[in-house]
Amino acid sequence: MYQEDPCPAGKELRDFERDPASLSVVPFRLVPGPDAASSVSSRETAPATPARSDRKRKAEERPGNPSERKFLVPGIGEGEVVARVGRPDMTTGAGRKTVRWTYMPVPEDPATITTLTFELGRLVQVERKVVRTP
Repeated sequence: MYQEDPCPAGKELRDFERDPASLSVVPFRLVPGPDAASSVSSRETAPATPARSDRKRKAEERPGNPSERKFLVPGIGEGEVVARVGRPDMTTGAGRKTVRWTYMPVPEDPATITTLTFELGRLVQVERKVVRTP
């Protein structure tokens, strides 16, 4: 956040060089078990249901440019956000007045979790947190 006046006493911004954030992201990967080969072959022979193939296709197709996340500003609508940066990784508050979308770090926007808060379909807050990885 940029401003013309210095921060009041006790309200200074955190210096991440001296005091790094305590939040870290741990990658999660499933390790196939001993019977994974048999289950994979049975899945490959069975025809995919339309819902399953739609979900897989949507996960692979991530329209938008994640590097644009740093340029989002309050006031724009949900549709414009999806067009610019793609669908969020997590959402909360579906069907409510206030909705929160979270975007996890990706190579185009490394080490940053972006959280967007919408009220009645309009972006009201953009929060970007830098995370350290081990």
